Amino acid sequence: MALRQIVRYPDPRLRQRAEAISVFDDALRALTTDLLDTMLAAPGVGITAPHVGVLARLVVIQIEPGTEPRIYANPQVVWSSPEIIRHVEGSVSMPGVTEELERPARVRVSYRDLDGIEHEEEAEGFLAVCLQHEIDQLDGIFWIDRLSRLKRDRVIKRFEKLQRR
Repeated sequence: MALRQIVRYPDPRLRQRAEAISVFDDALRALTTDLLDTMLAAPGVGITAPHVGVLARLVVIQIEPGTEPRIYANPQVVWSSPEIIRHVEGSVSMPGVTEELERPARVRVSYRDLDGIEHEEEAEGFLAVCLQHEIDQLDGIFWIDRLSRLKRDRVIKRFEKLQRR
């Protein structure tokens, strides 16, 4: 439908907790479509409503091009594995920089679909990483908050340097 302006780091809205979705209507479907279009144009594999300045608990993930996007309203991690994996992460709100993070290898997530129906799903590997990354964002935890202070400072400096170009 429409591309939305992506909120860029260090905008304080990226540190705010998103509100639970209580109305599952055409406006929510339109926002979901806008999020997908915006994410694909960025480009990215995941995006949240807060990434476009809307403080709603909505996530869109599409890991493989051409596959059906995954939509999660009000997602939350209800279980995570003790096993840890390392994966490179970044953000549409901080384009051009990435860093390796550690996260649980598997998670179980509860969420609602666009009709408000409750679901639960288990994910592993890259999808598990994406879900944790985006749910963190909904909770006001920006991905670099998971880095050591040294790595976080380096990422911020690289991003600032890119912004000056």
